[in-house]
Amino acid sequence: MAESSGGSLRLFGNREFVALASTAFARSQAYSTILIALGVYANMFDTSGTVEGLFGTAFAAVQLLIVLPLGRYIDLKDAKRFLLVGLLINVGVFVGFMFVSAVEHVILLRAIQGLGASILWLTGTTVVGEISPDESRGLWIGTYNQVGAFSSLLGDLIGGLLLLVYGFSLTYAVLSVFTIGAFVSVYLFLRDNPGGRSDPEEATGYETLRDLMGRRAIKALVFFRGAFSVGKMAVIIFLPIYAQTRFGINEFLTGGILAGGKLTKTLTQGKVGDLTDRFGQKHRFILAGALTYALGTALIPLAEYADGYVSGVTLAALGREMALPGAFFVLFSAYAILGVADSLRLPASMALFIEEGEYFDAVGSSLSLRSIAWKVGQVGGPVLVGAIWDATSVFVAFWTAAAFIVISSTVFAWLFTIESAPEHAVTPADD
Repeated sequence: MAESSGGSLRLFGNREFVALASTAFARSQAYSTILIALGVYANMFDTSGTVEGLFGTAFAAVQLLIVLPLGRYIDLKDAKRFLLVGLLINVGVFVGFMFVSAVEHVILLRAIQGLGASILWLTGTTVVGEISPDESRGLWIGTYNQVGAFSSLLGDLIGGLLLLVYGFSLTYAVLSVFTIGAFVSVYLFLRDNPGGRSDPEEATGYETLRDLMGRRAIKALVFFRGAFSVGKMAVIIFLPIYAQTRFGINEFLTGGILAGGKLTKTLTQGKVGDLTDRFGQKHRFILAGALTYALGTALIPLAEYADGYVSGVTLAALGREMALPGAFFVLFSAYAILGVADSLRLPASMALFIEEGEYFDAVGSSLSLRSIAWKVGQVGGPVLVGAIWDATSVFVAFWTAAAFIVISSTVFAWLFTIESAPEHAVTPADD
């Protein structure tokens, strides 16, 4: 295929890829902007670490309930309709966030946002895996994720700036425009029924999941996702809150911190996806990425000592001044490391789940297992780490998160040596 020889940029000549990428762009833009807004809400309502953990848990709890049936429906039904519904749900969430007046509203809307985000992520990833050529699947997945990372970076910078200067209403209006644009793109350019091809008479959802879980490689991947998500979700939820509540870093500069990781992810993920296609041994990419993520997580609380070693900087622009404490640079560097870590593991992880799913003509179900494993840690992780933070210190909280990542990596590496993923995947009928 031309895409495999032309690199990431060639994919944007494919209208279906552009439509799918637009959903990743809209989803990631919303996700990263609202994460920064959570820090504002935490300050506004003077929340505890445990309540702040609920901001993450509410997002994941709904996803935990729907992700398995959703994956099977994607295999059997028209995935295009799921994408359109997910985009409309996100627009409704933005409207709701404009009228938040209590912390309970934030928790409720995060739950609804989790529903929309789960539909978009699981469906979009399944369709990308289904319609991409076998020989360039890593490139397609890596580039699809690269679009999401770039959008998330813009969400950190532009979303943070909009929140700081204009407040909630205009920010959510801008997110709505991006999401409506993605809706139009999917409606016009994506084929009908791009994902599911399973015959519902041949296998039930239970039988499909049973067959998938009979693979030790899937068990290794699922265990890794569950334990790793405890650590990663602690970082995602608490780093913006930590920056704003502990060091007084404003919304725009908090976005700048997060942009460090999004920038490294944007620059490297497509290339790493291509490397996984060429070199194989995808489990080694996952292991390297996870251990790198543990390192970046452990570095975060060192921001407490930044003032003694890193000089602060004052920026002046447009008649305004902003102080960057030394902690800003420590947090920026830690998050940049996390971006490299994600680039190493994400394309490989997603490709392995897709390859396993193709053996049973159930890519959506396989990816739903990937997602539900994440939700298990995503539901419990933020509250657990938030409670640890309340009871002990920021060091114990983030180092506990790093420990979950190291343990998950070690067990994954051991399990995967017993039964590796398939070397060759079945070619989808539509390729």
